[in-house]
Amino acid sequence: MFMSESIPDPAFALAPWVVFAPLIGLLLNLLVGKRLGEKGQGWLASTAAAASFVISVLLALALTRHPEGTVVKLAEWITIGALNLNWAFRVDTLSVTMMLVVSGVGTLIHIYAIGYMHEDVRHNGDPGRFRRFFVYFNLFIMAMMILVSANNFLMLFVGWEGVGLCSYLLIGFWFEKGEGGLGNARAAKKAFIVNRVGDFGLLIALFLMFWAFGSLDFDVVFANAGAAAPGVLVAITLFMLLGVTGKSAQLPLFVWLPDAMAGPTPVSALIHAATMVTAGVYLVARSQPLYGLAPDAQATVAWVGGLTALFAATIAIGQYDIKKVLAYSTISQLGFMVAAVGMGAAVAGMFHLVTHAFFKALLFLAAGSVILGIEKGHAASHHGHHDREDDHFDPQDMRNMGGLRKRMPTTFWVYLVGSLALAGIAPLAGFFSKDEMRLQGLPRWQGSSPRMKSWQLPATSSRWSLSCWLSLPSSRHSIWGGRS
Repeated sequence: MFMSESIPDPAFALAPWVVFAPLIGLLLNLLVGKRLGEKGQGWLASTAAAASFVISVLLALALTRHPEGTVVKLAEWITIGALNLNWAFRVDTLSVTMMLVVSGVGTLIHIYAIGYMHEDVRHNGDPGRFRRFFVYFNLFIMAMMILVSANNFLMLFVGWEGVGLCSYLLIGFWFEKGEGGLGNARAAKKAFIVNRVGDFGLLIALFLMFWAFGSLDFDVVFANAGAAAPGVLVAITLFMLLGVTGKSAQLPLFVWLPDAMAGPTPVSALIHAATMVTAGVYLVARSQPLYGLAPDAQATVAWVGGLTALFAATIAIGQYDIKKVLAYSTISQLGFMVAAVGMGAAVAGMFHLVTHAFFKALLFLAAGSVILGIEKGHAASHHGHHDREDDHFDPQDMRNMGGLRKRMPTTFWVYLVGSLALAGIAPLAGFFSKDEMRLQGLPRWQGSSPRMKSWQLPATSSRWSLSCWLSLPSSRHSIWGGRS
């Protein structure tokens, strides 16, 4: 199955195991999970994600010895007429960077979720769903690993659809909860349907790609892109952008992501930090050879990203739900990434994707700690009492919070660090990645069409001020001061 004779480093042959590890984890949980108990189920899933991370580290080390990378063929997949595709794993700096982020941050979220879901399933009255949650979590990691390790656009699309399915399952995990007993189910359905709109655009891009190049392999498509008609390249890249607006929640298809907060907090952390929403940024970064030949498409991507960053940041300022503040913050930060990779500053955009994954996961997990604390505190203070007001109590509403700095000091400090990193305050990670996007982006504006230059003002002005506005209020209202 493996083409070992063409692999320059034996460690590269491990590439398929970044997918197999979470697959084995979810199958074992399905088959023997009931005998393991909650801790066993959670640690089995976490170990599977951690194994994927260890393999990613080994691949990264192999890349330092052989920076040219390689392609690891697992099996012949599709042969229909002129279409010949293998199920093959691409090992290069871009794919391995994404593997490290997905598996590394994903493992930390898995470990956090063991404790969180122990409380959550009891709060919601169904401890039996604990195992199901971790099966879905491993499935999510597996689908994202397929997406980022693919060597052709069709294999990438399999992972693309897989993360869409997992988001539906996890957003609607408590499908019978929410407004009117249907709120969470509606949120999951909304995410699924909106993403199908974007996926239609990506499918059209793939059809056009096969029609123009006769293949969906990355190397073949990129090698022949220069010979394609400019109009075809613009059409392919713009339809691809429609897919990006769905998965990475950009204008106009951003509407599903705030409602995705219906899922448990670890789900929000995984979707926003390490998996689904980063898929669109990765797609544009992977497709740089196509976008580089279509300046009009580049300008469009930059405008979409820039306007999304500005638009979502202003919405975040008016939110009271602590998780929705972070959700609109994610949309805004994704706008920066999309604009950067669209302008050709792919390294800077990916750098911010990596830093954002860590501080946004930190913020969501800290928010989960706050929410659990509020739920427990409210339950203890109203024990034995029940009235109408209790039925409408929202533990995620920041107006019900305040003064938690003394009661939850660890949560306070980690949330503050995450907020400062999100706001781009030196010497934290967000400062360096945001400045790198500006540093790489400005020269490209100056050398590009006037349509891209005109976007400079909202990019530079909103980058600092609105980032602070959308992150620090949630810290001030929910944790620092107010009520005691």
